[in-house]
Formats: sequence, C-alpha cells, structure tokens
Amino acid sequence: MDVKTFSHHLIAVALCLSACSRGEQRTDGLADSDVIPVRTIQLATRDTSQLIRATGTFTTDDETVLAFKNGGVIQQIGVREGDSFRKGQVLASLESTEVNTAVRQAQLGVEKAERDYRRARQLFLDSVATQEQMENAETAYEAAKQDAERAAYNLGHTHIRAAFDGYVLQRPASPGQVVGPGSPVLVVSSTGRSGWLLKVGVSDRQWSAIQLGDLAAVTTDAAGGARFQATVHRKSEGIDPQSGTFAIYLKLNEQGLPDVASGMFGKAEIRLSAQTGAWYIPYEALLDGDAGTGYVFVTDDGQTARRIPVQIGEIQKDHVVVTGGLEHATSLIVSGSPYLRDGSKIAVK
Repeated sequence: MDVKTFSHHLIAVALCLSACSRGEQRTDGLADSDVIPVRTIQLATRDTSQLIRATGTFTTDDETVLAFKNGGVIQQIGVREGDSFRKGQVLASLESTEVNTAVRQAQLGVEKAERDYRRARQLFLDSVATQEQMENAETAYEAAKQDAERAAYNLGHTHIRAAFDGYVLQRPASPGQVVGPGSPVLVVSSTGRSGWLLKVGVSDRQWSAIQLGDLAAVTTDAAGGARFQATVHRKSEGIDPQSGTFAIYLKLNEQGLPDVASGMFGKAEIRLSAQTGAWYIPYEALLDGDAGTGYVFVTDDGQTARRIPVQIGEIQKDHVVVTGGLEHATSLIVSGSPYLRDGSKIAVK
C-alpha cells in the first residue's frame, strides 16, 4: 500500500470515529463528564399501616333466604318488608289444589295395593297363587305407602313457617307469582336491626392482605357522612362470579348507628394490621411511575448517581409511599433527576 492510499484510510477512520462520537452525544446539552448539581435527603423507613378502600352493601350476620320445597303458584305472603314475625307464624303459602290431588291419588293407590296384596295372600294360602305373586303384591303395597308419605310430606311444605323470631329484610316474590323449587320468597333475619354487616368486594391481593380483626371505618349517606367503627368479621372462601371480587364482611359497632336497610350502600376504609416498612418521598424524586412501579436516583458516595427501580404503595396528598426498592440506599436525589443518567457525576448542593 502506498503512502497516499494509507493516508486516505486514516482520514476515513477519523471521520467515522468523529461521527460515532457525535451520535452518542446527550440530547440535553450536557456531556457525560459534566458534574450535575443535585439536592439529596437522607432515607429512613417508617412503620405504616396501609389503608384499603372499598364499597359494598349492608347485610346481616344471619340473613336467611326462605323458599318453598316444591314449585307452584304463591297463594299469599303474610308479611312485608320491615315486618317482624314470631316463631311458628305462617309467612307464605302455595295454592295446594295440585298437591291435595296428589295426596288423594296416593291414598287411593294405597287402598288398591292393599286389596291386591290381601287377595294374593289368600290365593297363596289356597295354593292358587305362587309365593312370588304374593311377594310382588306385598312389595307394590309397601311402595304405595311410601308414595302416600311423600305426598303428605309435600303437602306439609306448601307453607313457610318461621323457625325463629325475626324481621323481614326483603320480599322478592309476590302473591300469584309462579315460583320454582328453591326460588327466594322472603329474606329474613333473626336479629332485625342489630348485627349489621357491610359486605364489600376486594381484589385477590387485597383479600390476602386483610386479616380477621383488622379495624375499619364505615360511612353511609344515611348517616350524613358520619364514620362508624367496624372490624373484619368474615372473609369469603371463593370469588363472586357476578362481580369478580372477593367478599369481606365488616361487623359494625351498633353504638350510634342509624337505621339502615339491607342492600343500602356504604363505604369502608380497612386499616391493615400488618406493619410494613415504607419510605415517604417527594413527588419530584419519582420518575416514570407506572402501575405500582417507578424509578428514582440515589447516591452512595455523594459523587455518583445510581438509578434503581422502586415499588409504589400509595400516592398521598403531599408525598409518595414507596414500599420496596430502597432497602440498600441511604441518600435520595430529589432535584436534578431529569438531567441524570445511571452513573452520572454529581455535586451535592
């Protein structure tokens, strides 16, 4: 290679290196070697109880749905929503014409089967009928008696009788309505206006964090925004297919609680009993927050910035609650972050 050709190669390499160097320059007008002034704060964890906010409806601890064993036409419902009742009182009844007919038919079947059995038995004693014929007649007689017992049992369940003293919460059915077996006719409670619960729906993650006995504050429009104390009384063991949430039952302190009704809307703030370490940081220190995660800059030596991911627990009125990611950091950079990169040189103001 001659000297002229060699010189051309050196110029090409120099131009390439220059272009590459210009391509890596920062867009903010700063060089990577520049020292960026920043302000920092010392990090310290706080023990904090997190709040879970949820909404739901009022219900009772022993809410019971009453229904007929067999379907039919409702003849009468003797109580309305809000009525009280006594144990043994007839609350509702079905038209019994069809059931009475079935009972009479079953009785006639018993009478015929009994006559057939007696005739077969006498013929067997006279050596006219075989033992098998007599035994078949006896079996038919016993089966007819069982049919009669079943019909009589169904007749006894054309009425709904109160099993306890209580209070009507809901009446989802009306006289003259055709209902199927097990269709709700009345929703009752044995405690009336006491023992109220607020049933709220939460996510699976919140469900696992909430513990029995956790304290809560409940508000309802019926009380004009007043707050009432409650505790976590029960947790559902399965998901509600309609709402896609898990149910939490909050038992209310009845002292001062206004009149409420089943199905009335309420709001709750559940305070988790488990204490968790958290950091309260200023808004300006958080970068690229998204779906519970974000980034911040910290410094270990006061000379170099380090970019780390953090977990965001809650965004409150004047700060951000960080629940993870700052365990091994001592100083948080709270100003100058937009100009920083991982490894940038800094000067603490």
